[in-house]
Amino acid sequence: MRVVAQRVSSASVEVDGEVVGAIKAGLLLFVGAGQEDVADGRRRAVVLADKVADLRIFRDSEGKSNLSLLETGGSALVISQFTLYADYRKGRRPSFTDAADPQPAESLVDEFRAALERRGVPTAAGRFGAHMIVSLVNDGPYTVVLDSDVLAGPRAGRREAPEGR
Repeated sequence: MRVVAQRVSSASVEVDGEVVGAIKAGLLLFVGAGQEDVADGRRRAVVLADKVADLRIFRDSEGKSNLSLLETGGSALVISQFTLYADYRKGRRPSFTDAADPQPAESLVDEFRAALERRGVPTAAGRFGAHMIVSLVNDGPYTVVLDSDVLAGPRAGRREAPEGR
């Protein structure tokens, strides 16, 4: 599974002119499920939700990114997005064959949202498969890409920080 997490001051999603989900401060989460996620997707969804809930990307009183979504009392707006599995290597039109089929993908996105709620994160959501209009006030901007395959792999060794950092 893949998640694009954007720190927001507010975000909302409309379907057919109706707001179906909205949050104040927190994270806008675009969530995609791949074909490889179907076999053990529930575990992957829970692992990603745990990581998102605990990720320290919110400012503390000193302005440092030291607080998690749980520690700030923020909310999450979960938007399904199969296009996170676009394969753009050949031609000009992306292929989406690596994305999970709609039925298992919807279940996995729902499980991800439910896992966040079980952790105590208030959530709102878009409507799976619908044409959605997403509005947000980006805070930072601060955007992080999370991937369940990366979380499952070994941690890379520390690198030297580039000069000037």
